[in-house]
Amino acid sequence: MWQQKWVLGNWKMNGRQYANQALLTELSQSANENPHVYSGIAVPAVYTAQALACAAGSALAIGVQDVSRFADDGAFTGEISAAMFADIGVAFALIGHSERRQYFQEDNAVLVQKLRHCQAAQLLPVLCVGETLDQREAGQAEAVVAAQLALLADLSWQHVAIAYEPVWAIGTGKIPTTAQIAQMHGFIYRQILSLCGEDVKIRVLYGGSVNATNAAEILAVDHVDGALVGGASLHADSFAAIIQAACAPLPKS
Repeated sequence: MWQQKWVLGNWKMNGRQYANQALLTELSQSANENPHVYSGIAVPAVYTAQALACAAGSALAIGVQDVSRFADDGAFTGEISAAMFADIGVAFALIGHSERRQYFQEDNAVLVQKLRHCQAAQLLPVLCVGETLDQREAGQAEAVVAAQLALLADLSWQHVAIAYEPVWAIGTGKIPTTAQIAQMHGFIYRQILSLCGEDVKIRVLYGGSVNATNAAEILAVDHVDGALVGGASLHADSFAAIIQAACAPLPKS
């Protein structure tokens, strides 16, 4: 999987049991039809068991959108640990999504705990990074992303998965130019190598208004190893089209 393109969906706070069944069945079929792409869906925690059952035996990986900052069982009402998710067969977890940073004030001190717990549970963390429009217009985009990536130095890594999502492009329909995406993804690669060593395996996904229309162009950009898809992952045909776009040969990097 570390040589494949990745297409991961994030349902965010969406879904109902009656609709999930049909959607997950179609998404699983798309994953099976495109075995050269690592594809998965991060579902709300309440639907994790349903998603795992629907995707059982298919190539579709099931992930979650967050894990607790607490590792051990105990008196943490409402929390779900990385170990619990791993225990039921979850494959990956989104960590540090911009909405978690914005609405729940998650900073590097919290996120490094979550990353550490994912590592210990052998649950693949996908760390989300990205700048706001004000930060980009002020020329601070690289500095902001570098600060968000700095926590990688606190852990030992053999594999690193990052989702670069410029906050101003999430759900807005606004897309950075391919040159801007290439510049930031190249910068992220260099930062990871400097923090984690030259032997680390890297996947850097682009996220932010990825859809069936623009996916092929975005996925062809150098150092774009896949996509983190929001709204389009709630529609089987759109997600299937993005997976298909990821089947094109990897650009040289």
